Amino acid sequence: MADLSAFPITKRWPASNPDVIQLYSLPTPNGIKVSATLEETGLAYEPHLVDFGKSDQLTEEFLSLNPNNKIPAIIDPNGPDGKPLGLFESGAILFYLAEKAGKLLPEDAAGRYETLQWVMFQMGGVGPMFGQIGFFVKFAGKDIEDPRPRQRYIDEARRLIRVIEGRLQGRDYMMGGEYTIADIALWPWLRTIDGFYEAGELVGLKDFPRVLDYMQRCEARPASRKAVNIPSRG
Repeated sequence: MADLSAFPITKRWPASNPDVIQLYSLPTPNGIKVSATLEETGLAYEPHLVDFGKSDQLTEEFLSLNPNNKIPAIIDPNGPDGKPLGLFESGAILFYLAEKAGKLLPEDAAGRYETLQWVMFQMGGVGPMFGQIGFFVKFAGKDIEDPRPRQRYIDEARRLIRVIEGRLQGRDYMMGGEYTIADIALWPWLRTIDGFYEAGELVGLKDFPRVLDYMQRCEARPASRKAVNIPSRG
């Protein structure tokens, strides 16, 4: 049995099975990315709910694994060289899990790097920009009278969606016919802009038919349907 006692986070969220990957998360877009990857790869894991309503992400135990106080984070008891490995940042976790499982990444070097560029596109563009729309439409920013900040992010989100629309011309997925971590990085955010943020009309999502079809294709996967509720909020 793996010894995870070196990770203080396991004192707050004890591992029932310390021999499998420990997932500390919440079913937000970034959390869903890792849950979906775990479900797609079939890697054994144990989910732990990090409750933002209780400020779990700010506790000493959680910060010991991710000092940036964001979900998701993982501990793999069987990391490189057989030693436990803790990781945070969803893009890094996606790449790690795909490599570990030998799935969701092209085998050729050029295809792998091309896939990673789209993961970085999501991490550096789609996530931050869509998140700002959420702030200005759904949360405290909606009370700001100056319309310019909100419009800036609406325009940028629309531009990013247009990039995805162009990429999907003649392709079912971002890398063609193969579903990869590039898709897993993107669809939870596309889903949220039209769902939880209720901003689909603002960004004109209906103007991008390939993106709409793509979202349905990704969300219909069995792993995706499970991932949107992992970890369970109880």
